[in-house]
Amino acid sequence: MSGGMRDADLHTDGWCLEDGEAYHASAPDTFAIPSRADRENLWPGDLVKLIFRIQVDSAKGPVAFERMWVLVRERRPDGYLRVRDNDPSSIGENEELWSGSELPFRARHVIAIDRGDAETRVLALQEPRRRWPGSQAGGGQP
Repeated sequence: MSGGMRDADLHTDGWCLEDGEAYHASAPDTFAIPSRADRENLWPGDLVKLIFRIQVDSAKGPVAFERMWVLVRERRPDGYLRVRDNDPSSIGENEELWSGSELPFRARHVIAIDRGDAETRVLALQEPRRRWPGSQAGGGQP
């Protein structure tokens, strides 16, 4: 990400995002994603679904995968900031990966889009519960 922004890292942050484009490339007939143009044309208030890889302490394994919706908060030159719109079921409540926390993503991570409305655009303007390290307050326009 630009301006000091960094992508989440599984070992540093305890979670990261899966590449939706890679999933689609490996199974194009069964794993559809929105067009590249749609994934690059998101606006504050839009909702997008992402795949999270989360470190867990579980008998089932060291990582869990969860598909979750997030609210686009801000466009950046090479990606987006969003706030969590729902909570993971594989881990307990925490400050880093919970509703209202600001997290970075890129177009390649998006696997579904639900275009925003007046209500979600207002939500996108609210101050996040926790800012992503290196992000700065800014407008939602590109």
